[in-house]
Amino acid sequence: MNRLRFGYFMAPFHAPGRNPAAALERDLALVEHLDELGYDEAWFGEHHSAGTEIIASPEIMIAAAAQRAPRIRFGTGVTSLSYHNPLWAADRIMMLDHLTRGRTIFGVGPGSLPTDSAMIGLNPTDTRELLAENLDIVIRLLRGETVDAKTRTHELINARLQLAPYTPGGVDITVAAVASPTGPRLAGTHGVGLLCIGATLSPDGFDALAHHWNVLEERAAANGKSVDRGQWTLAGPFHIAETEEEARAQVRYGIEHWFNYFQHVAAFPQMAVSGSHIDEMIDFINAAGIGVIGTPEQARAQVQRLWDQSNGGFGCMLLLGHDWANPQDTRRSCELIAQEVMPHFQGQAQSTLDAAAYAESVRAGHADAQMQAVDKMTLQYQAELAAAQS
Repeated sequence: MNRLRFGYFMAPFHAPGRNPAAALERDLALVEHLDELGYDEAWFGEHHSAGTEIIASPEIMIAAAAQRAPRIRFGTGVTSLSYHNPLWAADRIMMLDHLTRGRTIFGVGPGSLPTDSAMIGLNPTDTRELLAENLDIVIRLLRGETVDAKTRTHELINARLQLAPYTPGGVDITVAAVASPTGPRLAGTHGVGLLCIGATLSPDGFDALAHHWNVLEERAAANGKSVDRGQWTLAGPFHIAETEEEARAQVRYGIEHWFNYFQHVAAFPQMAVSGSHIDEMIDFINAAGIGVIGTPEQARAQVQRLWDQSNGGFGCMLLLGHDWANPQDTRRSCELIAQEVMPHFQGQAQSTLDAAAYAESVRAGHADAQMQAVDKMTLQYQAELAAAQS
């Protein structure tokens, strides 16, 4: 395993009724901040209804963000592949790969909101079946193949892409999963990455972590594919402050909207959350293992818990954006994760801790030697003065 990567996943969850242009601008500004802090990845979702997850095209957001943030990698989190002509989806992502100079990760899924798919005449069963068909087509197109195919929504005739990948290895592809084995099965079948959006958002999601990877490995072996835990990405919510009391106070800004969205608006029961008032909501997040509202120490423990539950490790930990806190406190939370959590999982913390501990252990002897040197040089100078005056 390589170093554990850290990133940020923006569905996003913005309260309806507020200025959407300002909200999108804050999202882009946050990506700049993440890039400066050393985060590895930033992901944007695709949704078309319900008034909260207001990014309709992750590709457009990535194109805008890539001009502001020159280092970080970008993921579509996810492109709802079942909604799109697979040829144009592959063509757009190949263009985005060039615009970002190879920094694009193509995350795909069936689409999470039934109110989205209903507007184009599809139900949740349709979208999951179409995902499998369209993913196979997209992978072939991205490999440079010419494809003839007919699905229930589109027909491709002598279809091919006019661009080759920006980098020789091509575009990284990842399949989303919540709790069911659908995502891991597809990822294993094609030998691509896995994005566990529901890694912590329900007890089932958390308990399914090791099972998800087992399913992926089984399908990969059955299809002659190799898989890498470095391509396994988990997402979960965190809000961190210097103390747990501060963190709990800060999330009172917006956590009720987030809970209300999943409890009463989004027809997405896989993301089951419980709580009828703010304190119950905060306690549920922490007690159920859904995420962390607290300190860097608690955040480190949560990441370690996920690592242990995965039974072998994973490649990237995404912080799930949520607008629980105001923009300033959200930015500070990201800073604390970068300063106090990331180094412990990226091999950067222990060496400085060891250096500090060693320096402390030998400080007394070195301090004595310093004082002896000062005394010696003082006496030497006094002797020089005396010699000059004699």
